[in-house]
Amino acid sequence: MPQNLVMTFSDRAQAQAAYEKLKSSDLALGQIDLLGTGYRTLQETNLYDPNQVAWQQATRMLYWVVPFGFVAGFSFNEITHLAILERGSALANHIIGGFFGAIASAMGGFTFGGGGQFLIDREKMPFHKRLKAGKYLLVAQGTELLIRQASRMLQGFPADSLQFYEDVDR
Repeated sequence: MPQNLVMTFSDRAQAQAAYEKLKSSDLALGQIDLLGTGYRTLQETNLYDPNQVAWQQATRMLYWVVPFGFVAGFSFNEITHLAILERGSALANHIIGGFFGAIASAMGGFTFGGGGQFLIDREKMPFHKRLKAGKYLLVAQGTELLIRQASRMLQGFPADSLQFYEDVDR
């Protein structure tokens, strides 16, 4: 499975120097791109944003988890006869129990579906936001071994961030 290396640079000259170093190397990388002002755009590449994929997975999970949570909460309240609202009818209490179940399943589905990374790691800004902020992205794609060799070559460059991830079928 192809691997990706994405380095973010604030300085155009540093990004260009890193790009030239990779281009002039004898590594058989599948693709090397420099994205940013004056270079290629995100739409011109086949690079996908791992944050975007995680968000899509989280929302897909919510579509099927929330209805099950509602049914589970409704059923639990019906079985236990918990009175959430003292003056409410049994049906109203069951429906409120269903809503609580749906909320709980939404929280779990969001967290375990991949959406929790947005809350925990604020440094992983989506690629398009980095480009809008005037940063430059150096992208290299290839096998895991080639990506490791490329990252060793680029260790001396002052990058803002460095990400590795596997390319998945979308």
